[in-house]
Amino acid sequence: MELSLNWITLRVRDLETSLNFYHGILGLPIERRFESRGKQIVMLDTGTHPKLELIQGNDPALKPECGVSVGFEVKSLDEAMEYLKSQGIPVARGPITPNPHLRFFYILDPDGFEVQLAEHS
Repeated sequence: MELSLNWITLRVRDLETSLNFYHGILGLPIERRFESRGKQIVMLDTGTHPKLELIQGNDPALKPECGVSVGFEVKSLDEAMEYLKSQGIPVARGPITPNPHLRFFYILDPDGFEVQLAEHS
């Protein structure tokens, strides 16, 4: 069996606030927006697989402190940190350099989920 990851789902309290963060600040394009079973859903394009799915709901199935994070690659970690600072988004942890070829840091989305931005060299 051959598998490929299609999407990662985050249940968010306020869809518009999360869209402002992931689409407005991080720049992920909205692929589609729809309703299913009374829930508003937005699929965000990450440029490749997997997609990021945001589902509006009052009852998150996963708590932010459960250790789940969403990671993105950036060309320049320093530029990403400066940009996010200008947008009022503080660094939650890092930057961390676990080896000479990788640096990363974490920010928090509006629901407290960790978002990792990483630069490979």
